[in-house]
Amino acid sequence: MKIGNREFDLDRASHKCYIMGILNVTPDSFYDGGKWDDLDSARRHVESMIEEGADIIDVGGESTRPGHEQISTEEEIKRVVPVIEMIKKEYDIPVSIDSYKAEVVEAALKAGADLVNDVWGFRYEKFYKDNSVIRIAEITAKYGVPCCLMHNRPDTDYTNYMEDVINDLKDSIDIALKAGVSKDKIILDPGIGFAKNLEQNLILTNRLEDLLTLGYPVLLATSNKSMIGLSLDLPKDERVEGTLVTTVMGIMKGASFVRVHNIKENKRAIEMTRAILNEQKSI
Repeated sequence: MKIGNREFDLDRASHKCYIMGILNVTPDSFYDGGKWDDLDSARRHVESMIEEGADIIDVGGESTRPGHEQISTEEEIKRVVPVIEMIKKEYDIPVSIDSYKAEVVEAALKAGADLVNDVWGFRYEKFYKDNSVIRIAEITAKYGVPCCLMHNRPDTDYTNYMEDVINDLKDSIDIALKAGVSKDKIILDPGIGFAKNLEQNLILTNRLEDLLTLGYPVLLATSNKSMIGLSLDLPKDERVEGTLVTTVMGIMKGASFVRVHNIKENKRAIEMTRAILNEQKSI
């Protein structure tokens, strides 16, 4: 898969796993709100993430933590566009836009973003605006960029949990394909922490390989989330080790990407896991 000017090898036999580094230019994100919401601090953080091994920088302008306050499209564009323009001008690394709003996504793609990372899996307009034409999917197709479609829904009214998750993702895929997004430009995200309780998050992480039956690469985004905090009874700034466990399990179950805050630690965990898994093939 080509993202920006870089080719990503998604052959699961090699156990390669790429790092999407998180850059929240928000005052209220659950883990790092307010740390990187001006250009100078964002620039320093991008430099640090690249040095530590990030493969993609994911720029988000609105917090999606539970109970977050939705901001205007204009405010979100004002937050993300200058940062995307700065990264594309100063660094040679693919950039993704973390948004579910069509107008924000189009502004970000015009600014140079290379991937659309949608926490609603192209379904926000369907659920909340009753749109039959999904503009964010059409915009993604128009610009010819890849997308990451995350599992999410307005409720937790599951009948058969894993089957429902798979069917929801199939709906997202169908929306993307009908809009003209190429099959080889779709990544799936199980949506850990979204419309799921602790038990459901743990089940889905443990059964990540079920998503691979859909035929698309998978991105796992568990970094410092409540699943880890609740399991270990730890605050948000003490969840690195728990995150590393999920990264290792993700690789073993076939994930091609992880979206994380702590780049260096996760990079080392990925390399160690790959060393062990790839050595098994030589025996």
